[in-house]
Formats: sequence, C-alpha cells, structure tokens
Amino acid sequence: MPKRRSRHSRQPGSLTALRLAIDCMPVATRQAMLAGVRDNQRIIAGAYVDADGGVCPMLAAHRRGGRTDFLSFAHSWDRFTKARGRAQRATAREVAILVSQLEDSLESADGLELDRAIADHRRLRRERLRHVHRPDETLPHTPAPFGVLDPRGEIRARRLWRASGALRRAATERRPAART
Repeated sequence: MPKRRSRHSRQPGSLTALRLAIDCMPVATRQAMLAGVRDNQRIIAGAYVDADGGVCPMLAAHRRGGRTDFLSFAHSWDRFTKARGRAQRATAREVAILVSQLEDSLESADGLELDRAIADHRRLRRERLRHVHRPDETLPHTPAPFGVLDPRGEIRARRLWRASGALRRAATERRPAART
C-alpha cells in the first residue's frame, strides 16, 4: 500500500525558497509583513484575498506600508503551503513558520541591504551633480563628467530635414497627387 503524504510534508527546498524570497525583500517590506501577519486573524495562500476576509502575507505588508511587488515571494509562499491555485487558509503551523522566518531574517540583516545601497547611490549621485553644477572658482572651466550635460557650453542645433534633403524630396515625390 503506498504511503500517503500529509499536508505538512513539503517539497524539498520549499522552505529554503521561501527564506530566500524573504531575504530578497527590502527590510521595510519584511517589517510591514511581520506586523501584518501578526495583526491579521486569517492569513491565506493561493490568492490575495478570499471571501471570508483573509489576506495573503504580501497584501498584509502592502496595507502596512510595505509597497513592494515581489512575485517570487507569492510563488514561494504558495509552493510552501501547497495552495495549487486555490485560495486556502494557512495553517497555524505555516503562519508560525512564516513569522519565525521573518523574525530571523530581520535579525540577520547586516547592512548590506538593497535599501541602503540605493540610498547611498542616490546620495553620491546628488553630491556629484552638485559638484558639477558648482565648479571650483579657481579653475576657468571644469569639464563635466561623461554623460552629464553642462549648461555653460555653447548650444548648437541644426534641422534634421536639412541634413536629409534627398530623403525628404523622395518622400514628397512618392505621395499621390491630390484629386480635384
């Protein structure tokens, strides 16, 4: 007689995939998801909402300010809970595992987060742009870095049709004559 698998036996790697998806989310989203999961009475899998007022963890995070659309979390959560395309209530054990994974992920956040990297990049870019637009007074002209427009230079423009007059004439000759 074949052995029956219980609902709690997982596919190999489903917990690992869930943890990886959690770790890839921004810290603010993880914090919002943890608060949302703790506050909601009914956490579901397989859909965003159900008819009984249940919400998925990603929607719970969204309602608490974690404005991230992270589809890989939704897929890994559904795989972990074995939702298979239908909305179902997550068991207390599944919710407890999610909460513990979120807590552990937040505790192990070591500052190499995407949020900080983006903020540092934006800060450095602002500083560089400020420096380009306020050149050192001692130098007669500080060249702008590649890709940054320097408004101090001469503005030169030309008409595109003048450069391609032969193409324009050819286009006008191909037009059918207007009927009178």
